[in-house]
Amino acid sequence: MKKIAIAMLFAGSTLLMADGAAAYAKCAGCHGQNGEKAALGKSAVITGQDAAKTVEQLKGYKAGTLNQHGMGGVMKGQVASMDDAAMQEIADYIAAMK
Repeated sequence: MKKIAIAMLFAGSTLLMADGAAAYAKCAGCHGQNGEKAALGKSAVITGQDAAKTVEQLKGYKAGTLNQHGMGGVMKGQVASMDDAAMQEIADYIAAMK
């Protein structure tokens, strides 16, 4: 029974990572495939960034209350269609990047 529970947990986390990768695809154009780029030469590199910090930033951009590096307008457009679940998936995916 313990092995089944562990296998289910692993499968669930793998599916979440797949969803995070799919959601992150929209970000890769500016931030790079592994978050290794300073977006448009302005942002910080996001590889491995804490998930809670990423969610906070994404929510700030969506609300129009965050304008880091003058990217508030661009990022607001990028996150406009994201719900909280999508933001968390992307944040978890970024946090796991190496």
